[in-house]
Amino acid sequence: MTNFFSNRQRVKGAAAQNLLKDIWRNRWLYIFVIPGVFYFLIFKYIPMGGVVIAFKDYTPFLGIVESQWVGWKHFERLFQNNDFVMLFRNTILISLYKLLFYFPVPIILALMLNEVRLKVFKRFVQTVIYIPHFFSWVVVAGITYVLLTTEGGIVNEFIMWAGGEKINFLGQNAWIRTLLTSQTIWREAGWGTILYLAAMSAVDPQLYEAAKIDGAGRFRQMWNVTLPCIRSTIVILLILQIGNFMDLGFEQIYNMINAGNKDYGNVFDTYVYTIGIKEGQFSYSTAIGLFKSVIGLILVLGSNYLARRSGEEGIF
Repeated sequence: MTNFFSNRQRVKGAAAQNLLKDIWRNRWLYIFVIPGVFYFLIFKYIPMGGVVIAFKDYTPFLGIVESQWVGWKHFERLFQNNDFVMLFRNTILISLYKLLFYFPVPIILALMLNEVRLKVFKRFVQTVIYIPHFFSWVVVAGITYVLLTTEGGIVNEFIMWAGGEKINFLGQNAWIRTLLTSQTIWREAGWGTILYLAAMSAVDPQLYEAAKIDGAGRFRQMWNVTLPCIRSTIVILLILQIGNFMDLGFEQIYNMINAGNKDYGNVFDTYVYTIGIKEGQFSYSTAIGLFKSVIGLILVLGSNYLARRSGEEGIF
C-alpha cells in the first residue's frame, strides 16, 4: 500500500513537472492569452453575479445584498404579461428569418469567390462586400430611411415613375421583418465569408485534381469537394448562430421600430431597454435577460448534441 501511494505521488510530480515545462516552452502564447482571460473575467464572468437581482426587488439605495428576496416573482410577471406572447413571437420569427435567409448567403458568396481566378477582381469584390460591416447600425438605418422613405426616397420615387403608388416600407408591420433581415444580409454577409474562405484555402488541391480526372466540372467540384470539406466549419457556425437565436441585438431594431411597426418589430432586447433603462425596473429586466440566456444555452446544447450525434465534431 505504501508503494502504491508513493508511485501515485511520483506520477503526479512528473505530470506537474511536464505541465510546468510545457507552460515555459509556450510562455509567449500564454502571455498573449492573459489579456483575453482578464477581459472575459472582468466583463463577462464577474457581471454574471448581478443576475441574482432577478430574484430580488433590487433598489440601488439598498444594494444587491440588502435588497429583499422575492423568488420567481419577476419571472411569473413576465409569463403573465400580455406582451409576452407578442415579444416571444417577434423574437422567434425575426431570428428564424435571419437563420433561413442570412445564414446561407455567406456560404454562397464564399463559394462564388473561391471560383474567381483573377486575384485583382477577387480582392476588389472582397473589399466591397466587407465595407458594410464597419458601418454602425445607426448609419445602416439612415441609409435605409434615405432609400425607402415616402418623402423623396429613391425606391418610392422609382415606383412613382413606373406608375405605381408609394409604399410605406418604414411604417408598416408587414415590412419590418423583411427590412431587418435585408439589413443583416447587406451588412454582415461579406464579412461572414472570411471563415469559409479560410476553410476553403485548406482543402487539399489533390482532391480537385482527382475530381477533374473523373470528369467533374467546376460545379461538380464545388458540390462534391469544396462543400464536404468545409462542412464542419458550416456546422460550428450554425451552432453559434443558433446560440444567438434569442439575442437579436438592440441597436439595429431600436433604430428601425416606430409606432407603425412596433407590433411586429418589438422584441425582448428593445423591451428590456424600455423596462430596465427608461423605467428603472432592474430586477424585472434582468429576469427577462436571464430567461433569454437560458433559452440560448438550451439551444446551443441541443444543437451541439445533434451535431455530435450526426458525426460532426460540434463546439465542445
